[in-house]
Amino acid sequence: MFDGRALDSETSAEALKGGEIVDTTAEPDITSLISGFEQLAERFVSGLFGRFAALGDVPVELESLRASLVAGGTSLLALLFEIVLVVLLVASVFILLARRLRKASATSSAWRRFFAGVAATVVALVIGFIAARLLAGSGVPLQTLRLWTVATVLGFIILAAVRSLLMASRRSEFAERSVHLAALVRDLSLAIGLAIISVALLGTLRLWSVGPALGDLLRTGLGIPIYLLFAWAVWRHRRTMAVAVAGPRPRGRWRTLLAKMWPAIVIAFLIITFLSTQAALTLGASLRGSAVLLTGLVFLAAPHLDAMIGNWAQRGLESPDISILAAAGRQTARFTVVAIMIAMLGTLWATPLAAGFGIDLREVAKGASGVALIMLVAAFLWNVVGTATARALRAELPAVSGDEEALGAPRSRLGTLVPLISAVGKSSILALALLSILVSIGVNVWPLIAGLSVFGLAIGFGSQTLVKDVVSGLFFLIDDAFRFGEYIETSGAKGTVEKISVRSVSLRHQRGALATIPYGEIGKIQNFSRDWMIEKLVFRVAFNTDVEKVRKIFKKIGQEMSANPELAADMLEPFKSQGIAEVEDGTLVIRAKFKAKAGRNFMIRRAALIAVHQAFQEHGIQAVPKPLTSNPGAA
Repeated sequence: MFDGRALDSETSAEALKGGEIVDTTAEPDITSLISGFEQLAERFVSGLFGRFAALGDVPVELESLRASLVAGGTSLLALLFEIVLVVLLVASVFILLARRLRKASATSSAWRRFFAGVAATVVALVIGFIAARLLAGSGVPLQTLRLWTVATVLGFIILAAVRSLLMASRRSEFAERSVHLAALVRDLSLAIGLAIISVALLGTLRLWSVGPALGDLLRTGLGIPIYLLFAWAVWRHRRTMAVAVAGPRPRGRWRTLLAKMWPAIVIAFLIITFLSTQAALTLGASLRGSAVLLTGLVFLAAPHLDAMIGNWAQRGLESPDISILAAAGRQTARFTVVAIMIAMLGTLWATPLAAGFGIDLREVAKGASGVALIMLVAAFLWNVVGTATARALRAELPAVSGDEEALGAPRSRLGTLVPLISAVGKSSILALALLSILVSIGVNVWPLIAGLSVFGLAIGFGSQTLVKDVVSGLFFLIDDAFRFGEYIETSGAKGTVEKISVRSVSLRHQRGALATIPYGEIGKIQNFSRDWMIEKLVFRVAFNTDVEKVRKIFKKIGQEMSANPELAADMLEPFKSQGIAEVEDGTLVIRAKFKAKAGRNFMIRRAALIAVHQAFQEHGIQAVPKPLTSNPGAA
């Protein structure tokens, strides 16, 4: 009989609502979530007790290992002796060949040195495999010696890469601290070498099918000193590591902050990695030692490699012998290295996870490669625009040594327009890249484009003032009315042009105030920094002054100023007298003038006033102050 308070077992997850059956099984169940956490905690506790209980099986597994060695025709001491012999042989061959090839190719290109290192690696591997064959014959002992041969060569390659990466900053401003860098490299090399030996040892135990108790003991027993050694090296050389991560000057604010926090970040990463590996062992899902080691090396090397590539890219940006495309390629190399590192870490950790969830890795790799290609092209175009802009602006800066005002000197028309063109170009590249990425992942972008068009049209109709400002600014720039660094006066403010945006211009007054004026409110512009300026000076002297004598004095001052190398380059016409301008209250008003480059007249004016003051004192010419005017109607 149907019971209204219960449903059939097949429809127990459905409820009647408004005559329809609604599925409620998809709603989150807090109880099941809490139950899952409880099961996980119970599994962790049981796994922890199981690990401690398994330590009693270590003697049994050691005896099993000894029996396996005897069955393989060797013993533990003999196998250790063969491993040490192969490692020493391979290490000696690799070091000798690497040094000889490095000396032979010291003056060669980077590619020649790279191929020399590859040749040393191949020869060391071949000799190691031959020695392994002669010592072990065949079977598992031969595989063990081959494993240690490969581990030795890879270890030396990793150590050489770490040393080259960290010592690269010694070529720049960090040269005075190369001793500290060498100490950092030494301590990190010790920790990395011990980690490589541990990974090779665990691989050896896996080849000989050693039990889980002995493997767990070695993982934990070797992992603790390795992590402590890494943390000790980072903390001991934290200042050296921070300077190496910061890279060459000038440094950005975020880069400086990252450099200060980097030692703490590395130590936190080491702690999290150690706890994660131990938690995975406790839960019965051990992490691969090679993946953990490679992840740690990538994480530790990433900022140092980025600093080295950034220094290399900066040299390409500043060198006029390197083309814009080549310099942009160097800048894009930083983005490429970051993408490669992310892809490497994704391959190490996301691949097993995706396989567990049944995700098609080929489709994911295809989509990711398409997105990466679009981002790479966009980054290259972005850097092309940025490199061209930086070189154009650098060419506009006057090459005046020791003059701090050179940085604020007026730029040319090209130097004024280039930043605006660069901003528009970069914005267009970013918008196209985002749309291309959305298209590549299967998103229909046409509704988005249509919506943005309607939105832009609505803004255009509703913001007539904004449109007026933008259009007015466009015509001001086309007319070349003002440029960066020029001193102008508008209907509302005056000052040096400090910033030019799409809608407004910012003027810095000589007293420091910054005025931002929309283009639509500028009105008339008076430019005081264009081409040349005529400066007129007025002097009031006594009525009985010899005017001819004053003229000769002014002429002599003009000749002395024209002979001064600091003033002559900016003077277009010399300082000279214009005679008596007027007679006022028994006083002679004498005028003088000079013509100078715009913006440089203030310095010449100051020098002329000082020279006139000294000449008047030497020749006894009396200057008369301007009389104060009084209001006759005042009581």
